[in-house]
Amino acid sequence: MTPALHFQNARIVCPDGGERPGDLCIANGVITDRPADGAAIIDCNGLILAPGIVDLGVATIDDAAFRAGGITRVGLMPDQTPVLDEPGIVQRSALIGKPDLWIHPIAAATRGLQGEELAEMAICQSAGARAIGTGRGWIADSGVMRRVLDYARDLGLTLVTHAEDGGLTGEAVATTGETATRLGLPAAPAVAEALAIARDLMLAEDAEAAIHVRQVTTAQGFDLVRAAKRRGVNVTCGITPAHLLLSDIAISDFRSFAHLSPPLRCEDDRRAALKALSDGTIDVLCSGHDPRGPEEKRLPYADASAGASGAETLLPLALGLARDNGIAIDRLFALLARNPAAILGVEAGSLRIGAPGDVILIDDQAPWQIDAEKMAGKAGNTPFDGLPVQGRVRRVFKGGREIH
Repeated sequence: MTPALHFQNARIVCPDGGERPGDLCIANGVITDRPADGAAIIDCNGLILAPGIVDLGVATIDDAAFRAGGITRVGLMPDQTPVLDEPGIVQRSALIGKPDLWIHPIAAATRGLQGEELAEMAICQSAGARAIGTGRGWIADSGVMRRVLDYARDLGLTLVTHAEDGGLTGEAVATTGETATRLGLPAAPAVAEALAIARDLMLAEDAEAAIHVRQVTTAQGFDLVRAAKRRGVNVTCGITPAHLLLSDIAISDFRSFAHLSPPLRCEDDRRAALKALSDGTIDVLCSGHDPRGPEEKRLPYADASAGASGAETLLPLALGLARDNGIAIDRLFALLARNPAAILGVEAGSLRIGAPGDVILIDDQAPWQIDAEKMAGKAGNTPFDGLPVQGRVRRVFKGGREIH
């Protein structure tokens, strides 16, 4: 049986209740309004006590990285081996992390993620899928996309999309511009994102379906999302710290750790992303966790696999973004926990009474340096290698049980 806990002397941060000093109690795995008899007392010494992070859209299950990053739940992308398009595969994925980690599968919208034939979304939902998605690709056929949205709406599921028009991106590994031209890299125009978003938003609006654009990274893309929200379209969007902090200049030395999907954009787009973070256009901060070993990264830039290890660095980078851009810490945890949980339709991401006892203890003043060679996860391919940051997760509790 899970022991009862009484956190004392904490700086409590809740997306719903704001920030306050005080105590928090957990009994029988949920947050309660008073300490249970015999509850174990944990003196937080003024550290932040916040909801466990809900990381929406990870490519790989990486327990050590998630523990180090304070992540207690993940939305797992459908691009697995095999693809998450069958109920048995979805059910197995949902169960493998428990009790330490809750995995919420994002089932494939089409069979094999081929963008042609609809997958059995209803059966996958009954097996544990919390959303459906297009994976790392885009559904080119608008008729198929409309049917996917209709099906998702009827099931009450959100469609998680990747916003790049495949007809424009092709084999591109960079964004068209001075950097890609100077390096001689195959590149695609940034408008590929806006084209995909515009089409998908129009279809979602017509179908009255919920859509989440997993990563928006361009000024045009943010303008489209803003306009759609004003019209009442049920749209949310996310971004990773990499696209908020880095521009395509980061690939200037053919640094494959900065080879991401979508690729890094120009400085103007990066600044537009920061504005979108400040004005509330962005709903979710995610890690995009996609660890790649040296056999996939220590290659010529165009041959290296896209992706970065982001779970361990998500929180400290997010804390830095909040400090630099005047974002209140309770809103930061809405971006990291409450909003992604809402998109997945799970009761998490908050410290309200009755919520799951998924909490993390954070020393937001702890300085450290990101070191790719010392990361806890499966690989350390981070574009932030060597960057000094501030903020460490000290303890993680899942359902009131400490995860070591």
